[in-house]
Amino acid sequence: MGRLDKKVALITGTGGGQGREAALRFAREGAIVVGCDTNEKENTATAELLAKEGYVLYGKAPVDLGDPDQAQAWVEAAAAEHGQIDILYNNASAARFAPVHEMSVEDWQFTIRNEVDLLFYTTKHAWKFLAETKGIIINVSSTAAWGGSKIAGISAHAAAKGAVVSFTRQLAVEGAASGIRAVSLSPGFVATPGTAEFMNNPETRAALLDGVLLDRPGKPEEVVAMALFLASSEASFITGSDIVIDGGLLAI
Repeated sequence: MGRLDKKVALITGTGGGQGREAALRFAREGAIVVGCDTNEKENTATAELLAKEGYVLYGKAPVDLGDPDQAQAWVEAAAAEHGQIDILYNNASAARFAPVHEMSVEDWQFTIRNEVDLLFYTTKHAWKFLAETKGIIINVSSTAAWGGSKIAGISAHAAAKGAVVSFTRQLAVEGAASGIRAVSLSPGFVATPGTAEFMNNPETRAALLDGVLLDRPGKPEEVVAMALFLASSEASFITGSDIVIDGGLLAI
């Protein structure tokens, strides 16, 4: 029996990186995984990886969770098909970067839409189902919520991820009476296909790792391992917390 046996886990952004790793790890621990992504091809690749191990990735792609109607439809379809929702893992996000005086209004709004609004939509519509199962919400924030960066251009991203941490705390307060737990994760720089461009630029890589005590980027599995623990009964006394996974970046 796995740690998440028969739990229904909704995971956003299962097309790659941390979302793909989460889909695999949660399925291995017995969860029924319902995923979604804007990228149909990559989400299908994740489904194929799960199938090779005998698991199924439910859900669909493409889904734009920044559209409230699509977010509602995805959540409610999962609840209708599986009869419950135990875990909502809000992993998906997208941001645009520019120095604050150069950032366009459109890029600011894009970032807030795709790093804050989509969490509200999925949480709003999953809430009644999570209350029935005394479930958990796991929101992915970032160390950008806790400190500035020498790399210019993250103002919208930092604002959005700060909002995620605060939003999560309030979810914990409002959810306690119903048995809903809410926790956020704040990873530092993590090596994924989406960050490969930064990894391959020596100057950018050095800047991103400046101050990281372990002197390397994180791995998706290191973030997902914490999410897996939080989703399990082993973490039943943890709610309202933000857990930093940053190789020591914020220790200095």
